Amino acid sequence: MTLAAISDRVRNHVREHRDGMVADFVFAVVWVAVVSMLFDVLPAPRWAYHLSLAGGVVAYYGFFASLEVARDEV
Repeated sequence: MTLAAISDRVRNHVREHRDGMVADFVFAVVWVAVVSMLFDVLPAPRWAYHLSLAGGVVAYYGFFASLEVARDEV
């Protein structure tokens, strides 16, 4: 596969999924910012910080699943 073909595939993928990719990125940035600010204020072990960051994965799926359920009910 040539570099031009790969870039075309990536460009098409981004064009098709732009809104979802932006939402994913914003959620990740906000989650990391909130967890970082919280752990700057509260003294806690390093493992708790990393566990809270990893909890963002669960929070992400929970948030977007509940959003989908809410849209289906309307």
